[in-house]
Amino acid sequence: MPGRRFHLLCIASLLSVVLVGARIAPAATPEANDPWPGLVQDIFNNRPMNDGAEVIGIEMPYRAEDAAIVPVTLRTKLLPGDSRRVLRITLVIDQNPAPMAAKFELGPDANVTEISTRVRVNNYTDVHAVAELSDGKLYMTKTYVKASGGCSAPATKVADDAKSRLGQMRYRQFARAGEGLRQGPASGTREAQIMIGHPSHSGLQMDQVTQLYIPAFFVDQLRLWQDDSLVLAMEGGISISEDPNIRFTYVSNGAKRFRAEARDTEGHVFQKEWKVDDSGT
Repeated sequence: MPGRRFHLLCIASLLSVVLVGARIAPAATPEANDPWPGLVQDIFNNRPMNDGAEVIGIEMPYRAEDAAIVPVTLRTKLLPGDSRRVLRITLVIDQNPAPMAAKFELGPDANVTEISTRVRVNNYTDVHAVAELSDGKLYMTKTYVKASGGCSAPATKVADDAKSRLGQMRYRQFARAGEGLRQGPASGTREAQIMIGHPSHSGLQMDQVTQLYIPAFFVDQLRLWQDDSLVLAMEGGISISEDPNIRFTYVSNGAKRFRAEARDTEGHVFQKEWKVDDSGT
């Protein structure tokens, strides 16, 4: 009897291990809850995705310091002799409530090769960058980010301050030490930044006084030109951080002015232009 009892106990223990393992297995397999196939259908109409390792790069911190302002940089990687051109880049944060964070349209003559901004990340997630090329194909790459709560994080600025800075725009250009403008003025390549004062409410943030959710209110369109030639356009969503800023590279066409137009979800239109001298400052 003791031997039989021991045998039964062993069988019971094995069964419990198997049952516990069966319960754990689905949660341990990311593919079981992977939203990406559905996003390909919803955002890209189920178009085929090609390996984008040699076409588009994406950089984000593996573990974000602040989920409400996670830096992201997108870089085109086409070789100089490649006859194709990147037309659009779509940034998708898979686990966010509204996964399509931004869609960038690159000006046909601006040769934009790098775009940086800041985004909200709501859960541990894959982040995809999808480039649409002039050959009509889509090329995808991805990275993984550990962050949570970014879409519901309270605004960092008080309401009165937010109203006073609404729509204020600043334009900056950058130089590298010893090079003048990035890659030098002779190449015509410049690195610039547009900053827009806007609360960019996600619709998931709660008013700390009323305990009611603040309605979504964000910049959903941005267009940038040098004279009348398009440099970059952005269709934005709730994932773009408070006070949106876009840093980018482009090739100067010799224009004497740079201008921007932004619109938000309440119909406000913000416009401004800046003089640009021959040195790009």
